[in-house]
Formats: sequence, structure tokens, C-alpha cells
Amino acid sequence: MVDFLYSLQSINPITVYCVLFFFAFIENVFPPSPSDLVVVFGGSLIGMGVVGFVPALLITTMGSVVGFVLMYKIGDWFGLHIIEQYKLRFLPIEAIHKVEAWFRQYGYWIIVANRFLSGTRAVVSFFAGMSGLALTRTTILCSVSALVWNACLLYGGYLLGQHWERVGFYLDAYAQTVTVLVVIAAGVIAWRMYRKRRAKGAQ
Repeated sequence: MVDFLYSLQSINPITVYCVLFFFAFIENVFPPSPSDLVVVFGGSLIGMGVVGFVPALLITTMGSVVGFVLMYKIGDWFGLHIIEQYKLRFLPIEAIHKVEAWFRQYGYWIIVANRFLSGTRAVVSFFAGMSGLALTRTTILCSVSALVWNACLLYGGYLLGQHWERVGFYLDAYAQTVTVLVVIAAGVIAWRMYRKRRAKGAQ
């Protein structure tokens, strides 16, 4: 991967933009993907004068949004059917309906934070579509989230220059921390829902 990225230094800028778009897009569809690291490297290419900051930011944001909307539409069209067909034991239908209701209540806030929730991006877009959140509002919010996140990655790569690989360690640590926090939060919510259900059953 690193050798491939370094080869981009001598390639036509249009090809570099296509690569940035592809990795920003594919992360939403087939996670996990090293898209964040690729975008950071794009930032280092900005410092070398290979590509421009604004075009790179627009291209990566566009890739993120297109991937998000694709997973949204998959969730909208086939979400519940896919889950019911495969009958996932660890994901009972009752729990899915609760998640849908939770998304309808808090989903737009989750979408704003979506790009900063490493490892959960495809899941967020899928459930956003399955929960029937408004596509226009969802697209605007995920665009803002992607724009801010990609701007941070590109600027970080620009500042680090040839030392851009150092950011990989921090991205991994960040992703692991976010994953743990998300799991803990999901566990707390599930426990509160379980206690609330038991309390109602005891009445």
C-alpha cells in the first residue's frame, strides 16, 4: 500500500484525484478500508504541489458522500429484508426495530458525527436508510461531516509532509478508542432498555 501511494507522486493529478475519490467512496461500502490514511497522504501531495487542497477536499468529500448515500439507499431498499433473510441471531428483529426508533429520534445527530466515528460509518448510513431518515437532510449533514473530517486529514498530511505515515499510529489509536466508546455506549443503552422493559413487565 505504501509503495502504491508513493507511486502517485509521479502520476497525473487526475489519476491521484480518482484514487482519492475511490478510497473515500469504498470505505462506506466495504469497510474497513485505509481511506483515512490515503487522504492523509493526499495532504502530503498537496505540500509537494502534485494536487491542490480545494480540489482534493472536494473530491474526497464527494467520494464520502456518494458512498454514504449508496449505503443509505441499500438500507432503504433492502435493509430489513436482508436482516430477516439471514436471521442473524445476534441481531434479533425486535432489537432492529428499537434501533430504527432510536435512529428516528437521534439519527441526524449521529450523521453529523458520522465521519468521526471510525469503523461505524457504513453501519450508520445503512441504518439511516433503513430508518427512513430524510434523504436531503441526511445528505447535507453527512456532507458537512465529511468536509470537516477530510479537511482535517488533508491539512494534517500537508503539515507532516514526508512524515505523513506517522499519522497512521494516531488514526489506529483513535479508531480503537472510538470503537470502545461506541461499544460501551451501546451496552449502556441496551442495559437501560432491558431494565425499563423488566420494570414494565413487573407492573
